[in-house]
Amino acid sequence: MTAPAAKRSIEASVSRALKVGIYAAVALVGVGVGLMVINGRSPLEIAPSLDPGSLVADLVALRPSAFLWLGVLVVLATPPLRVATALIGYLRDGEREMGIVALLILVVIALGVVAGTAGS
Repeated sequence: MTAPAAKRSIEASVSRALKVGIYAAVALVGVGVGLMVINGRSPLEIAPSLDPGSLVADLVALRPSAFLWLGVLVVLATPPLRVATALIGYLRDGEREMGIVALLILVVIALGVVAGTAGS
């Protein structure tokens, strides 16, 4: 693949990852707000804290907070997904230097998550 075509391919993949992440997050938050309204609760109420262990059960039980939290988690996961998509594209196209940069960015994101959750 030529360099401009490879660059367009990577950009298209990154764009698709961002679109899917944002659309999924908006849909999940929309479902959560809709369920709150159906249950007679205000979307402005303070949400319960996140319990990752009960997230799947809460989704199956159609609890609004589970959809809201999952939407937030998808929004938070979208930027690292974008970098991982770029990393894969760079490595696939043989752009080692850019692949290393993308990998280092993922390492910094991971360290930030570890540091941010260490006190919890």
